[in-house]
Amino acid sequence: MAEDNSYESMLCVKPEVHVYRIPPRASNRGYRAADWKLDEPAWTGRLKITAKGKMAYIKLEDKNTGELFAQAPVEQYPGCVVEAVTDSSRYFVIRIEDGNGRHAFIGLGFADRGDSFDFNVALQDHFKWVKQEGELAKMEATQSAAPKLDLGFKEGQTIKISIGNIKKKDASSTKPRPMAGGLLPPPPGVKAGGVIPPPGSQQADSATFFDYGSPVPETQPSSDVWGDFTSATSNSSKDAAKSGWVQFS
Repeated sequence: MAEDNSYESMLCVKPEVHVYRIPPRASNRGYRAADWKLDEPAWTGRLKITAKGKMAYIKLEDKNTGELFAQAPVEQYPGCVVEAVTDSSRYFVIRIEDGNGRHAFIGLGFADRGDSFDFNVALQDHFKWVKQEGELAKMEATQSAAPKLDLGFKEGQTIKISIGNIKKKDASSTKPRPMAGGLLPPPPGVKAGGVIPPPGSQQADSATFFDYGSPVPETQPSSDVWGDFTSATSNSSKDAAKSGWVQFS
């Protein structure tokens, strides 16, 4: 993505800030605000922090006219352009530039601790955003350089999908199937071809039935169920009377 360097955004504005002349650094321990003449600031005005692309700019302006007093371009934070003092959270040392390659270190102080906190957070947030943008740019460059996976079908290429056999349950499978001739099968326990005897029969019990394919067991002759009809006629023959049958003329 092309970066628009002409757009400048406002990050922070503080109506009052003090500038101090500071002595050279005495040791590697850092700067101390107590070594400055805090009751005699060299300049007092307005502070602005702006951003243009990846760069941040600390601008010191006249609070009435807006005339630029000094400017400090910031490429990274924390860094050598903005450094906190060792004995206070309200004072910093910044490196200003005149645009001609010359630079100087000045002391910067806020009367209110909240203003110094906002100054610090505005710079931190901007360079956190710069870092995230850089990581995203690297990811995009890596993805664009990697070969793309072509998942499209080539000319003449086909795909075969195998689907397993799906057995459909026959809704009529739960119903009893009729036997030959349209008859329903016998109840459980009854052999095929058996006959259920009528109620009260003495020749069948409750659990056993005859099979047409087996021989019928021999039984003793029972009494004649027709009775003796000898009184049916006086002219019946003797043979008919003996057999118990009536001879009709």
